[in-house]
Amino acid sequence: MSSLTKRRHLLPGFGLSMGYTIFYLSVIVLFPLSALFLKSVSMGLGKFWETVTDDRVLASYRISITTSLSAALVNAVFGFLVAWVLVRYKFPGKKIIDSMVDLPFALPTAVAGIALTTIYSENGWMGSLFAKIGIKSAYSPMGITIALIFIGLPFVVRTVQPVLEELDKEIEEAAASLGAYRLKTFFRVILPEVLPALLTGFALAFSRGIGEYGSVVFISGNMPMKTEIAPLLIMMKLEQFDYTGATAIAVVLLLFSFLMILVINYLQWRTRRRMSAHDA
Repeated sequence: MSSLTKRRHLLPGFGLSMGYTIFYLSVIVLFPLSALFLKSVSMGLGKFWETVTDDRVLASYRISITTSLSAALVNAVFGFLVAWVLVRYKFPGKKIIDSMVDLPFALPTAVAGIALTTIYSENGWMGSLFAKIGIKSAYSPMGITIALIFIGLPFVVRTVQPVLEELDKEIEEAAASLGAYRLKTFFRVILPEVLPALLTGFALAFSRGIGEYGSVVFISGNMPMKTEIAPLLIMMKLEQFDYTGATAIAVVLLLFSFLMILVINYLQWRTRRRMSAHDA
């Protein structure tokens, strides 16, 4: 009886809080997603397949996925570097830079898109420099990637930063005292500890990029088959009152994002299992 009482004290209001959690997740997540799938199923398998395999839709998938993947890979590298600098070094203005990392979270995406388009257009500060060497930044896949890098960077930094803060520096010092070079220390000591968080940040940045609209629609140029993203096609079909067509495209993006998250979770599980086996 005492153990049961103690268990109840450890989890006060568990039934109520669990019920609220399930209700909240159902209303906010499960019901809308279920409605999305039901709406797409109502159009029939043949019409669904015809909609999602249209040449223009397939081109938009390719653009959205490739640019999101490229941006997530860039953010995985440079987001890790930003987190490393913020955790390991002290310098003037560190708090300002740390707060600037969260700027894409606070800034409206449409404002970010207009600002990036102004900077990277042929007459902009950065766009004019790229134009001199024959590179078109705005109104191209490169411009889409730049916008997705901007909105995805905080996901990697804020995911990796706490792990780096908790990383024991004595392990690195021990590796250095045993004669390990810096690169070997990084790949054998630091990276295995940070890799699960880095993969999580990568997945978050990639998933956000797949569905991003506001910051991309201005800088992409919206040229069909070239720079037209899938979320733009969804908006166009909604404006044409083609709700089933819009949900069909959205379902494919949703399934791809789910698949990506499952792959990342599997890689995280393999990494943690390998680390546990190595420690044992």
